[in-house]
Amino acid sequence: MSLEKKTVRDIDVKGKRVFVRADFNVPFENGAITDDRRIQESLTTIRYLLKEGASVILASHLGRPKGVDPVLSLRPVADRLKLLLGQPVTLLPDCVGTQVETAVATLKPGEVVLLENVRFHDEEEANAPAFAAQLAKLADIFVNDAFGTAHRAHASTEGIAHHLPAVAGFLIEKELQYLGQAVLNPKRPFIAILGGAKVKDKIPVIQSLLPKVDKLLIGGGMAYTFLKAQGHEIGTSLLDATNVDFCRKVLDKAGDKIVLPLDCLITPTLSADAKPQAVKVNAIPADQMGADIGPESSAMFSQIIRLAGTVIWNGPMGVFELAPFASGTLKVAQAMAESSGTTIVGGGDSAAAVEKFGLADRVTHVSTGGGASLEFLEGKELPGIAALLNR
Repeated sequence: MSLEKKTVRDIDVKGKRVFVRADFNVPFENGAITDDRRIQESLTTIRYLLKEGASVILASHLGRPKGVDPVLSLRPVADRLKLLLGQPVTLLPDCVGTQVETAVATLKPGEVVLLENVRFHDEEEANAPAFAAQLAKLADIFVNDAFGTAHRAHASTEGIAHHLPAVAGFLIEKELQYLGQAVLNPKRPFIAILGGAKVKDKIPVIQSLLPKVDKLLIGGGMAYTFLKAQGHEIGTSLLDATNVDFCRKVLDKAGDKIVLPLDCLITPTLSADAKPQAVKVNAIPADQMGADIGPESSAMFSQIIRLAGTVIWNGPMGVFELAPFASGTLKVAQAMAESSGTTIVGGGDSAAAVEKFGLADRVTHVSTGGGASLEFLEGKELPGIAALLNR
Protein backbone atom coordinates (compact mmCIF):
# COMPACT_ATOMS: atom_id res chain seq x y z
CA MET A 1 0.00 0.00 0.00
CA SER A 2 1.52 3.29 -1.13
CA LEU A 3 1.27 6.08 1.46
CA GLU A 4 1.74 8.74 -1.24
CA LYS A 5 -1.94 9.34 -1.97
CA LYS A 6 -3.49 12.17 -3.98
CA THR A 7 -5.41 14.60 -1.77
CA VAL A 8 -8.08 17.24 -2.35
CA ARG A 9 -5.24 19.66 -3.13
CA ASP A 10 -4.30 17.61 -6.21
CA ILE A 11 -7.64 17.90 -8.05
CA ASP A 12 -9.86 20.68 -9.38
CA VAL A 13 -13.14 20.64 -7.45
CA LYS A 14 -14.64 23.92 -8.75
CA GLY A 15 -18.26 23.39 -9.77
CA LYS A 16 -18.04 19.68 -8.90
CA ARG A 17 -20.22 17.61 -6.60
CA VAL A 18 -17.87 16.01 -4.07
CA PHE A 19 -18.88 12.95 -2.02
CA VAL A 20 -16.99 13.10 1.30
CA ARG A 21 -16.94 9.95 3.44
CA ALA A 22 -16.40 11.35 6.94
CA ASP A 23 -16.30 9.60 10.30
CA PHE A 24 -19.19 11.04 12.30
CA ASN A 25 -19.50 7.93 14.49
CA VAL A 26 -19.61 10.06 17.64
CA PRO A 27 -20.64 9.07 21.18
CA PHE A 28 -24.20 9.93 22.29
CA GLU A 29 -26.19 10.11 25.49
CA ASN A 30 -29.96 10.70 25.40
CA GLY A 31 -29.78 11.90 21.81
CA ALA A 32 -27.04 14.47 22.56
CA ILE A 33 -23.46 14.30 21.25
CA THR A 34 -21.03 13.94 24.17
CA ASP A 35 -17.77 14.37 22.19
CA ASP A 36 -17.65 16.03 18.76
CA ARG A 37 -13.88 15.66 18.10
CA ARG A 38 -14.52 13.51 15.01
CA ILE A 39 -16.83 16.15 13.56
CA GLN A 40 -14.29 18.89 14.34
CA GLU A 41 -11.55 16.84 12.62
CA SER A 42 -13.54 16.80 9.36
CA LEU A 43 -14.01 20.58 9.13
CA THR A 44 -10.67 21.41 7.45
CA THR A 45 -11.54 19.25 4.44
CA ILE A 46 -15.16 20.45 4.22
CA ARG A 47 -14.22 24.14 4.48
CA TYR A 48 -11.47 23.74 1.85
CA LEU A 49 -13.90 22.14 -0.63
CA LEU A 50 -16.53 24.84 -0.06
CA LYS A 51 -13.94 27.60 -0.49
CA GLU A 52 -12.76 26.01 -3.75
CA GLY A 53 -16.30 26.13 -5.18
CA ALA A 54 -17.48 22.53 -4.70
CA SER A 55 -20.88 21.37 -3.50
CA VAL A 56 -20.39 18.85 -0.71
CA ILE A 57 -22.27 15.61 -0.07
CA LEU A 58 -21.31 14.22 3.35
CA ALA A 59 -21.75 10.57 4.31
CA SER A 60 -21.04 8.56 7.45
CA HIS A 61 -22.22 5.64 9.54
CA LEU A 62 -23.31 5.89 13.16
CA GLY A 63 -23.34 2.92 15.50
CA ARG A 64 -24.39 -0.58 14.46
CA PRO A 65 -28.01 -0.28 13.35
CA LYS A 66 -30.03 -3.32 12.31
CA GLY A 67 -31.89 -1.72 9.41
CA VAL A 68 -33.40 1.78 9.77
CA ASP A 69 -33.16 2.94 13.40
CA PRO A 70 -34.34 6.50 14.22
CA VAL A 71 -32.18 6.44 17.39
CA LEU A 72 -29.09 6.25 15.15
CA SER A 73 -30.13 9.00 12.75
CA LEU A 74 -27.44 11.54 11.84
CA ARG A 75 -29.85 14.43 12.69
CA PRO A 76 -27.77 15.60 15.73
CA VAL A 77 -24.63 15.52 13.53
CA ALA A 78 -26.34 17.74 10.92
CA ASP A 79 -27.32 20.18 13.68
CA ARG A 80 -23.77 20.26 15.09
CA LEU A 81 -22.24 20.73 11.60
CA LYS A 82 -24.61 23.64 10.95
CA LEU A 83 -23.31 25.33 14.12
CA LEU A 84 -19.65 24.61 13.39
CA LEU A 85 -19.74 25.58 9.70
CA GLY A 86 -22.05 28.55 10.24
CA GLN A 87 -24.27 27.59 7.29
CA PRO A 88 -27.24 25.33 6.52
CA VAL A 89 -26.55 21.58 6.43
CA THR A 90 -29.56 19.66 5.09
CA LEU A 91 -30.03 16.09 6.34
CA LEU A 92 -31.44 14.01 3.48
CA PRO A 93 -33.93 11.22 4.35
CA ASP A 94 -31.72 8.44 2.97
CA CYS A 95 -28.30 7.95 1.33
CA VAL A 96 -29.55 6.51 -2.00
CA GLY A 97 -32.73 6.65 -4.11
CA THR A 98 -34.67 9.05 -6.31
CA GLN A 99 -35.41 11.58 -3.57
CA VAL A 100 -31.71 11.84 -2.68
CA GLU A 101 -30.64 12.05 -6.34
CA THR A 102 -33.14 14.87 -6.98
CA ALA A 103 -31.95 16.84 -3.92
CA VAL A 104 -28.29 16.43 -4.86
CA ALA A 105 -28.90 17.42 -8.52
CA THR A 106 -29.98 20.92 -7.45
CA LEU A 107 -26.98 21.54 -5.14
CA LYS A 108 -25.11 24.77 -5.84
CA PRO A 109 -21.38 25.40 -5.24
CA GLY A 110 -20.81 26.18 -1.55
CA GLU A 111 -23.83 24.14 -0.37
CA VAL A 112 -23.70 21.10 1.95
CA VAL A 113 -25.98 18.12 2.45
CA LEU A 114 -25.57 15.18 4.82
CA LEU A 115 -26.83 11.74 3.76
CA GLU A 116 -28.64 9.63 6.34
CA ASN A 117 -26.69 6.82 8.09
CA VAL A 118 -25.19 4.58 5.36
CA ARG A 119 -25.47 1.54 7.65
CA PHE A 120 -29.27 1.70 7.50
CA HIS A 121 -28.59 -0.42 4.38
CA ASP A 122 -27.02 -3.88 4.85
CA GLU A 123 -25.37 -3.41 1.43
CA GLU A 124 -22.97 -0.86 2.98
CA GLU A 125 -21.03 -3.35 5.12
CA ALA A 126 -21.41 -6.04 2.45
CA ASN A 127 -19.69 -3.64 0.01
CA ALA A 128 -22.42 -4.49 -2.54
CA PRO A 129 -21.31 -3.25 -5.99
CA ALA A 130 -24.80 -2.01 -6.97
CA PHE A 131 -25.11 0.01 -3.74
CA ALA A 132 -21.61 1.51 -4.22
CA ALA A 133 -22.63 2.48 -7.78
CA GLN A 134 -25.78 4.17 -6.43
CA LEU A 135 -23.69 6.24 -4.01
CA ALA A 136 -21.22 7.13 -6.79
CA LYS A 137 -24.10 8.38 -9.00
CA LEU A 138 -24.52 11.30 -6.60
CA ALA A 139 -21.12 12.89 -7.24
CA ASP A 140 -18.21 13.68 -9.60
CA ILE A 141 -15.39 13.10 -7.10
CA PHE A 142 -14.92 10.89 -4.03
CA VAL A 143 -12.96 12.08 -0.99
CA ASN A 144 -12.27 9.63 1.84
CA ASP A 145 -11.62 11.36 5.15
CA ALA A 146 -12.82 8.56 7.47
CA PHE A 147 -9.62 7.04 8.82
CA GLY A 148 -11.56 5.28 11.60
CA THR A 149 -13.22 3.01 9.00
CA ALA A 150 -10.34 2.79 6.49
CA HIS A 151 -9.57 -0.78 7.60
CA ARG A 152 -13.02 -1.91 6.43
CA ALA A 153 -13.86 -2.53 2.75
CA HIS A 154 -17.38 -1.07 2.79
CA ALA A 155 -19.39 0.46 -0.06
CA SER A 156 -18.90 4.07 1.08
CA THR A 157 -15.19 3.65 1.89
CA GLU A 158 -13.87 1.27 -0.78
CA GLY A 159 -16.60 0.29 -3.27
CA ILE A 160 -17.38 3.84 -4.35
CA ALA A 161 -13.70 4.45 -5.21
CA HIS A 162 -14.05 2.08 -8.19
CA HIS A 163 -16.53 4.48 -9.82
CA LEU A 164 -15.12 7.97 -9.17
CA PRO A 165 -11.73 9.72 -9.03
CA ALA A 166 -10.84 9.00 -5.38
CA VAL A 167 -8.52 11.11 -3.19
CA ALA A 168 -7.75 11.60 0.51
CA GLY A 169 -9.05 14.38 2.70
CA PHE A 170 -6.78 16.32 5.03
CA LEU A 171 -7.49 14.08 8.05
CA ILE A 172 -6.41 10.90 6.25
CA GLU A 173 -3.41 12.80 4.88
CA LYS A 174 -2.44 13.73 8.46
CA GLU A 175 -2.91 10.15 9.73
CA LEU A 176 -0.71 8.76 6.94
CA GLN A 177 1.90 11.45 7.55
CA TYR A 178 2.28 10.80 11.30
CA LEU A 179 1.70 7.04 11.48
CA GLY A 180 3.59 6.43 8.20
CA GLN A 181 6.57 8.54 9.28
CA ALA A 182 6.68 6.79 12.66
CA VAL A 183 6.76 3.33 11.10
CA LEU A 184 8.96 4.03 8.07
CA ASN A 185 11.38 6.71 9.22
CA PRO A 186 11.11 7.48 12.96
CA LYS A 187 13.31 9.89 14.87
CA ARG A 188 15.17 7.78 17.41
CA PRO A 189 15.01 6.53 20.07
CA PHE A 190 11.75 5.05 18.72
CA ILE A 191 9.53 3.85 21.61
CA ALA A 192 6.25 1.96 21.43
CA ILE A 193 3.96 1.59 24.43
CA LEU A 194 1.35 -1.15 24.35
CA GLY A 195 -1.36 -1.69 26.94
CA GLY A 196 -4.92 -2.91 27.02
CA ALA A 197 -6.38 -6.21 28.06
CA LYS A 198 -5.37 -9.17 25.93
CA VAL A 199 -2.07 -10.23 24.38
CA LYS A 200 -3.88 -11.92 21.48
CA ASP A 201 -5.25 -8.55 20.28
CA LYS A 202 -1.71 -7.17 20.07
CA ILE A 203 0.28 -10.16 18.70
CA PRO A 204 0.48 -8.82 15.11
CA VAL A 205 1.47 -5.31 16.28
CA ILE A 206 4.14 -6.74 18.64
CA GLN A 207 5.58 -8.79 15.76
CA SER A 208 5.48 -5.81 13.40
CA LEU A 209 6.96 -3.22 15.80
CA LEU A 210 9.64 -5.26 17.61
CA PRO A 211 12.20 -5.15 14.77
CA LYS A 212 11.63 -1.39 14.33
CA VAL A 213 11.58 0.03 17.87
CA ASP A 214 14.39 0.71 20.30
CA LYS A 215 12.16 -0.12 23.28
CA LEU A 216 8.71 -1.69 23.64
CA LEU A 217 7.01 -0.79 26.94
CA ILE A 218 4.25 -3.17 28.00
CA GLY A 219 1.57 -2.32 30.58
CA GLY A 220 -2.14 -2.87 31.07
CA GLY A 221 -3.81 -6.26 31.51
CA MET A 222 -1.58 -7.82 28.84
CA ALA A 223 1.52 -7.28 31.02
CA TYR A 224 0.41 -10.05 33.43
CA THR A 225 0.61 -12.73 30.73
CA PHE A 226 4.21 -11.64 30.10
CA LEU A 227 4.91 -11.74 33.85
CA LYS A 228 3.37 -15.24 33.99
CA ALA A 229 5.72 -16.22 31.14
CA GLN A 230 8.63 -15.12 33.36
CA GLY A 231 7.39 -17.48 36.09
CA HIS A 232 5.77 -14.90 38.41
CA GLU A 233 2.65 -15.50 40.51
CA ILE A 234 0.02 -13.13 39.06
CA GLY A 235 -2.88 -13.95 41.41
CA THR A 236 -6.29 -13.24 39.88
CA SER A 237 -4.86 -10.77 37.33
CA LEU A 238 -5.98 -10.93 33.72
CA LEU A 239 -4.32 -13.90 31.98
CA ASP A 240 -4.34 -14.79 28.29
CA ALA A 241 -3.47 -18.42 29.02
CA THR A 242 -3.21 -19.52 25.38
CA ASN A 243 -0.48 -16.96 24.71
CA VAL A 244 1.91 -17.51 27.64
CA ASP A 245 4.19 -19.47 25.30
CA PHE A 246 4.12 -16.67 22.72
CA CYS A 247 5.18 -14.19 25.44
CA ARG A 248 8.01 -16.48 26.56
CA LYS A 249 9.37 -16.73 22.99
CA VAL A 250 9.07 -12.99 22.41
CA LEU A 251 10.91 -12.22 25.66
CA ASP A 252 13.72 -14.66 24.76
CA LYS A 253 14.09 -13.13 21.32
CA ALA A 254 13.71 -9.45 22.25
CA GLY A 255 16.30 -9.28 25.02
CA ASP A 256 16.23 -5.90 26.75
CA LYS A 257 14.07 -4.32 24.04
CA ILE A 258 10.93 -5.23 25.98
CA VAL A 259 10.37 -3.28 29.20
CA LEU A 260 7.88 -4.78 31.65
CA PRO A 261 6.51 -3.18 34.83
CA LEU A 262 8.59 -3.41 38.02
CA ASP A 263 5.59 -3.01 40.32
CA CYS A 264 1.81 -2.90 40.12
CA LEU A 265 -1.25 -1.79 42.06
CA ILE A 266 -3.11 -4.76 43.51
CA THR A 267 -6.69 -5.08 44.73
CA PRO A 268 -9.01 -7.96 45.69
CA THR A 269 -11.81 -6.45 43.55
CA LEU A 270 -12.24 -3.66 41.01
CA SER A 271 -14.32 -0.79 42.37
CA ALA A 272 -14.33 3.00 42.38
CA ASP A 273 -13.62 3.06 46.13
CA ALA A 274 -10.86 0.40 46.13
CA LYS A 275 -7.74 1.04 48.23
CA PRO A 276 -5.02 -0.44 46.02
CA GLN A 277 -1.57 -1.28 47.33
CA ALA A 278 1.69 -1.12 45.34
CA VAL A 279 3.77 -4.33 45.30
CA LYS A 280 6.72 -5.61 43.26
CA VAL A 281 5.64 -7.78 40.32
CA ASN A 282 7.21 -10.82 42.00
CA ALA A 283 5.08 -10.31 45.12
CA ILE A 284 1.48 -10.41 43.85
CA PRO A 285 -0.63 -12.39 46.34
CA ALA A 286 -2.56 -15.39 44.95
CA ASP A 287 -5.93 -13.87 45.92
CA GLN A 288 -5.40 -10.37 44.43
CA MET A 289 -5.19 -8.88 40.96
CA GLY A 290 -2.96 -6.26 39.36
CA ALA A 291 -5.08 -3.41 37.99
CA ASP A 292 -2.50 -0.71 37.12
CA ILE A 293 1.25 -0.25 36.85
CA GLY A 294 2.83 0.93 40.11
CA PRO A 295 4.70 4.18 40.90
CA GLU A 296 8.17 2.73 40.14
CA SER A 297 7.00 1.50 36.74
CA SER A 298 5.31 4.85 36.02
CA ALA A 299 8.54 6.68 36.79
CA MET A 300 10.63 4.30 34.66
CA PHE A 301 8.21 4.44 31.69
CA SER A 302 8.00 8.25 31.96
CA GLN A 303 11.78 8.62 31.88
CA ILE A 304 12.05 6.49 28.71
CA ILE A 305 9.19 8.42 27.04
CA ARG A 306 10.64 11.86 27.84
CA LEU A 307 13.95 10.97 26.14
CA ALA A 308 12.33 9.50 23.01
CA GLY A 309 12.53 10.89 19.47
CA THR A 310 9.26 9.18 18.50
CA VAL A 311 6.63 7.55 20.72
CA ILE A 312 3.57 5.56 19.67
CA TRP A 313 1.10 4.62 22.39
CA ASN A 314 -1.79 2.17 22.06
CA GLY A 315 -3.67 0.86 25.09
CA PRO A 316 -4.04 2.06 28.71
CA MET A 317 -1.76 0.99 31.59
CA GLY A 318 -4.60 0.01 33.91
CA VAL A 319 -8.34 0.26 34.52
CA PHE A 320 -8.13 4.04 34.10
CA GLU A 321 -11.94 4.45 34.07
CA LEU A 322 -11.79 3.88 37.85
CA ALA A 323 -9.96 6.64 39.75
CA PRO A 324 -7.87 4.31 42.01
CA PHE A 325 -6.34 2.67 38.90
CA ALA A 326 -5.87 5.73 36.66
CA SER A 327 -2.45 6.94 37.81
CA GLY A 328 -0.31 4.75 35.51
CA THR A 329 -2.21 5.81 32.39
CA LEU A 330 -2.18 9.45 33.56
CA LYS A 331 1.61 9.39 34.17
CA VAL A 332 2.24 7.96 30.68
CA ALA A 333 -0.06 10.62 29.16
CA GLN A 334 1.78 13.38 31.08
CA ALA A 335 5.17 12.06 29.94
CA MET A 336 3.92 12.05 26.34
CA ALA A 337 2.78 15.68 26.78
CA GLU A 338 6.18 16.66 28.22
CA SER A 339 8.27 14.84 25.58
CA SER A 340 10.00 16.98 22.96
CA GLY A 341 9.80 14.07 20.48
CA THR A 342 6.97 13.20 18.09
CA THR A 343 4.19 11.73 20.23
CA ILE A 344 1.38 9.71 18.62
CA VAL A 345 -1.62 8.29 20.45
CA GLY A 346 -3.11 5.39 18.50
CA GLY A 347 -6.82 5.93 18.91
CA GLY A 348 -9.26 3.85 20.97
CA ASP A 349 -8.92 3.80 24.78
CA SER A 350 -5.59 5.68 24.75
CA ALA A 351 -7.25 8.54 22.84
CA ALA A 352 -10.12 8.49 25.34
CA ALA A 353 -7.57 8.67 28.18
CA VAL A 354 -5.65 11.71 26.86
CA GLU A 355 -9.01 13.38 26.24
CA LYS A 356 -10.16 12.59 29.78
CA PHE A 357 -6.94 13.97 31.28
CA GLY A 358 -7.11 17.14 29.13
CA LEU A 359 -3.80 16.36 27.40
CA ALA A 360 -4.96 15.69 23.83
CA ASP A 361 -3.76 19.10 22.63
CA ARG A 362 -0.28 18.55 24.06
CA VAL A 363 0.64 15.46 22.05
CA THR A 364 1.69 15.66 18.40
CA HIS A 365 -1.13 13.55 17.00
CA VAL A 366 -4.16 11.69 18.36
CA SER A 367 -5.31 9.15 15.80
CA THR A 368 -9.04 9.08 15.04
CA GLY A 369 -8.95 5.35 14.30
CA GLY A 370 -8.52 2.71 17.02
CA GLY A 371 -8.75 -0.45 14.92
CA ALA A 372 -7.47 1.31 11.79
CA SER A 373 -4.34 2.69 13.49
CA LEU A 374 -3.62 -0.72 15.05
CA GLU A 375 -3.90 -2.48 11.66
CA PHE A 376 -1.75 0.23 10.09
CA LEU A 377 0.95 -0.39 12.74
CA GLU A 378 0.64 -4.12 12.03
CA GLY A 379 1.67 -3.37 8.44
CA LYS A 380 -1.70 -4.41 7.01
CA GLU A 381 -3.16 -2.85 3.88
CA LEU A 382 -6.14 -0.63 4.71
CA PRO A 383 -8.73 -1.08 1.90
CA GLY A 384 -10.15 2.45 2.25
CA ILE A 385 -6.66 3.92 1.71
CA ALA A 386 -5.44 1.43 -0.90
CA ALA A 387 -8.45 2.36 -3.12
CA LEU A 388 -7.35 6.01 -3.38
CA LEU A 389 -5.32 7.36 -6.30
CA ASN A 390 -1.55 7.32 -5.86
CA ARG A 391 0.47 10.49 -6.32
